[in-house]
Amino acid sequence: MTLDATVFVVDDDQAMRTSLQWLIEATGMTVKTYDSAAAFLKDYYPGRAGCLLLDVRMPGMSGLELQAHLATEGHRLPVIMITGHGDVAMAVRAMKAGAVDFIEKPFHDEDLLRSIRNALEFDEKTRASRLAKAEIVRRLAELTPREHEVMGMVTDGRSNKEIAAALGVSAKTVEAHRARVMEKMRADSLADLVRMALIAAPEGPL
Repeated sequence: MTLDATVFVVDDDQAMRTSLQWLIEATGMTVKTYDSAAAFLKDYYPGRAGCLLLDVRMPGMSGLELQAHLATEGHRLPVIMITGHGDVAMAVRAMKAGAVDFIEKPFHDEDLLRSIRNALEFDEKTRASRLAKAEIVRRLAELTPREHEVMGMVTDGRSNKEIAAALGVSAKTVEAHRARVMEKMRADSLADLVRMALIAAPEGPL
């Protein structure tokens, strides 16, 4: 779990906020509480590690509206929805919109803590994936246009001979381009290069 991860709690019920803060802090996790979505947005800045524990029904901006706002702004903070009686349909909407879990009131402490730990673990993994993707994209930017062509054909499974024919160059020239691609991408094998190409694709893992 990331050491600087924070559990952000947004709930208009002061007693609930206090109870959640005591419960979560007792496990050694860092907690910040807010009485409204507006207060959270005023304090939060993009890129902070952690997860968001969010009440569905609140005055002003609701939990669902805050979740939608964060998604629109490109923030990927994992969201756990807290729902009261009759809010299950809303919670399902929240899950379809990307929430990692929803917890119904009244809840068992261990169920909530387990959900929080899972959300923090998810945040850590996706954060690592985004960093890895950014590094691969940076390496790709160092390739020449011809090296990009060669890499695309190599990762499509085409042989040096086929690539040479397609580009109108010798197989030896293709070998030289291929060697430079492997070096610049820091790929140890063809399988490694293919994996990088898949990660760097627009629809690749984040």
